[in-house]
Amino acid sequence: METRKDRFNRIASKRTNEIIEKLRILGNCSNRSTYEYTKEDVDKIFNTINQELKDTRAKFSSTKRTKFV
Repeated sequence: METRKDRFNRIASKRTNEIIEKLRILGNCSNRSTYEYTKEDVDKIFNTINQELKDTRAKFSSTKRTKFV
């Protein structure tokens, strides 16, 4: 039987790896011989990513934790 901790580790690891892979793919857009973009375009992308990261991290820090017995 899989514990809640084991399930968290399995799923969180898979999702983290997927996010890292997507960031690597996003990095391919930096190729100036294929794409055209401005500093503002890049800032908008990374500001959005940083905000989502901050929001997600806050969920893990929340004092509102529900514990099931």
